[in-house]
Amino acid sequence: MLEVSALGWIVTIGVIVALLALDLTLGVLRPHVVGFREAAGWSIFYIAVAIVFGIVFGSVYGWGPGTEYFAGYIVEKSLSVDNLFVFVIIMTTFAVPERYQQEVLTFGIIIALVLRVIFIALGAALLTAFSFMFLIFGLILLYTAVQLFRHRDEDPDVGENALVKAGRRFLPVTEDYVEGKMVTRIDGKRMFTPLFLVLLAIGGTDLLFALDSIPAVFGVTESAYIVFVANAFALLGLRALFFLVKGLLDRLVYLSTGLSLILAFIGVKLVLHWAHKDINDAVPEVSTPVSLAVIIGILIITTVASLIKSRRDPSLKAHAGSLRAKSSDQQHAEN
Repeated sequence: MLEVSALGWIVTIGVIVALLALDLTLGVLRPHVVGFREAAGWSIFYIAVAIVFGIVFGSVYGWGPGTEYFAGYIVEKSLSVDNLFVFVIIMTTFAVPERYQQEVLTFGIIIALVLRVIFIALGAALLTAFSFMFLIFGLILLYTAVQLFRHRDEDPDVGENALVKAGRRFLPVTEDYVEGKMVTRIDGKRMFTPLFLVLLAIGGTDLLFALDSIPAVFGVTESAYIVFVANAFALLGLRALFFLVKGLLDRLVYLSTGLSLILAFIGVKLVLHWAHKDINDAVPEVSTPVSLAVIIGILIITTVASLIKSRRDPSLKAHAGSLRAKSSDQQHAEN
């Protein structure tokens, strides 16, 4: 089992906090419309930082843990693209002005990181105490994969988000965005702006994605440290990546299909790992290099097939996928 010293944790957290502070400064203190060149530059920067960290980490701790890190990072990065897809839907639904989108994204990333730290700690404790949790996590991923595949051509309904529904029902909300504020005063009365509802929607989305992504990354490594850094580096580049790919997401028509296959593969891997440990050591396990190859292969095939399909039929539009079918009333309203 990988053991990272207290100093190693402190240095890692310090680097991540510094990068988060940089992202916060760019996204909140300097709100502006992000162009393609700026988005591309920062996306390359964050991916380069993640790769350099992986190389240094592998050199120090060995390439077994290093391979686990890269596998975990790729899994989380691929899931984060689907997360971005939902962010685009939320921004469109609430008609968020472009100059305020950075602020919402940055706070959304912070919420996602905090939630995942909580779930990482909980998941690591459960896996250490109860080996059958590998089976539970595996079954959760298999269920999620099946549901996502069944509803791969649908988008989640932002209006059905429990936090958004509660906010609309119990909070006084202004009609307009008020200079990018989340809370304001009108005639001496405290009011919340639509930007606050957007943050609630993104927070609820972050919670759902954390419930899926943490079992998924524990499927490629049992190290809480690797799970943490893989999640952190995958999330830190989301703000820039959002502006880089939001115009391309519609072309990834097989994205949800590819993600469902990845989740199903990792779910099977976790079930086999549990059976190997608790039932019979003759049960085969899937190695990390094989996992990395399968995940990369699925992503490449999914991306290439999506681009070919969308080029042949430009009218096709990609969907983020949903874990549940829309009600008949929702479908009727859309039609």
